[in-house]
Amino acid sequence: MEPFKRDGDYNNEGWMSSLPEKLWDIPLTNLAIPGSHDAMSYCLDISSPLLRSESDAFRLLDGLFYCFTRPAIYRWATTQVQNIVEQLTAGIRYFDLRIAHKQHDSSKDLFFTHVIYTRVTVVETLQRVASWLESHPKEIIILACSHFEGLDHKLHEEFMYSLKKIFGSKLCPRNETVLTLRSLWTSRYQVVLSYEDQSAVRHKELWPAIPYLWANKPNAEELLQYLEWQKQLGRPDGFFVAGLNLTTDRCFIASHPRKSLQTLTTENWDCIWRWLEDQKPGSESTSLNIIAGDFIGPIPFCSLVIALNKKLL
Repeated sequence: MEPFKRDGDYNNEGWMSSLPEKLWDIPLTNLAIPGSHDAMSYCLDISSPLLRSESDAFRLLDGLFYCFTRPAIYRWATTQVQNIVEQLTAGIRYFDLRIAHKQHDSSKDLFFTHVIYTRVTVVETLQRVASWLESHPKEIIILACSHFEGLDHKLHEEFMYSLKKIFGSKLCPRNETVLTLRSLWTSRYQVVLSYEDQSAVRHKELWPAIPYLWANKPNAEELLQYLEWQKQLGRPDGFFVAGLNLTTDRCFIASHPRKSLQTLTTENWDCIWRWLEDQKPGSESTSLNIIAGDFIGPIPFCSLVIALNKKLL
């Protein structure tokens, strides 16, 4: 495996089109694909309302001690520092997009979320993604839209209409059973759009939710134990995500006032790195497919995941 920078990712904006021809006919579900966990959290609005799903107790705490809670929320809810185009350029091809409509908002604008809302809207962000795809016609992306807090049936339908308008003929319909780079290039499809809501069933352009293996652990050792256990159970059919993201609870946050999710990720990275180097994509029961992480760019995550595909040659 070729070496890569320890302190950050290479420019991988055309990595799919640069893969050896031998890999063009392998299903995308058998390739190693870098993913971004909570992809839009780089632009959280620290002054926005809390999500309506947050508990009343947490809302009360946030109201009383706003000047303490908000910096802590921002430190621990932020999982990325690169914007969406920078992530695409770094090599990310799977995006975890959590979408919501703000409570009491008279507009139809949708935002991305992680405890609080983002500064940018969903539509303007996806328009930037579509523009990037225009200049990278052989790169394929997977958009996983989920959560949908505050969306009623009408907002869902309007959002799905917007998605089809933004991406148009780039959307790969779900009746395409075997997706390979060659087949997608031939059909000029560039977007696999996963939609975690039953209202999407009647839209042929929308794919069902993609399984995400989430350890919900605060350290690398427990995270990797969970993923090894999942590997022994066998891989799911189709696309699936192995999440390399660490998770903490509010007790952990309160007892580590000088830490952030980024410092926690950096501290655990070497252990995760060593494990990741040993993984292999492919069709075997223990193979991985999409691998999602936090803080893409500052760590050489994408380059490492992409390099795993050489094991298929």
